[in-house]
Amino acid sequence: MKRNVSLAEISDGRLYKANDMVKADCGGCNGCSRCCHGMGNSIILDPYDVYRMTTGMGKSMQELLAASVELNVVDGVILPNLKMQGAEEACAYLDGGGRCSIHPYRPGICRLFPLGRYYENGGFSYFLQTGECAKENRSKVKVSKWIDTPDLTRNQQFTLQWHDLLHAMEERLTGEDEGKQREENLLLLRLFYLLPYEGTIDFYTQFTERMEHWNGQNGQI
Repeated sequence: MKRNVSLAEISDGRLYKANDMVKADCGGCNGCSRCCHGMGNSIILDPYDVYRMTTGMGKSMQELLAASVELNVVDGVILPNLKMQGAEEACAYLDGGGRCSIHPYRPGICRLFPLGRYYENGGFSYFLQTGECAKENRSKVKVSKWIDTPDLTRNQQFTLQWHDLLHAMEERLTGEDEGKQREENLLLLRLFYLLPYEGTIDFYTQFTERMEHWNGQNGQI
């Protein structure tokens, strides 16, 4: 999701890499769950999120869509996001004690927070969002440790591929008729989200295979 603001408005003015130290450690949040409320449709899921959630929870994407995930248009592309619900607009996975009930499988955006990604020159860096996290006096932690994602180098490569795919799709669909937009969005959803992932097979291998079909506009596996 694009934000039309400058880094100076929303960050501490620095850019970080995976091995840098950053004041992001919230100390387990200590009962705070403010970032799990009122997030609208901003907790967007990428294919790796869906792989982790479906294989970790033993549920299909169709089951998630029936309960805790919804579809919305993001920069012209239809993508899934975690659903906020109830009068307090709480994340569907927030339990009665204000804790994340799927913490081992939580989405990448949740793992990043209060960090964000800044894309430039064919790559990206991380930045620390200010005014977003309610926790005061956060501790320093290495970015890679905070993100808590295995094989981070491969994950960063995937993140760039996915970002580039969505950016190219957005540009390609601009000005296209409604039928063409719907056709390509349905292909994206089916190929990268609805088609089940195999938990015993490495995610990146499966993603690469699906990318090959996407690039060939085939969509058949």
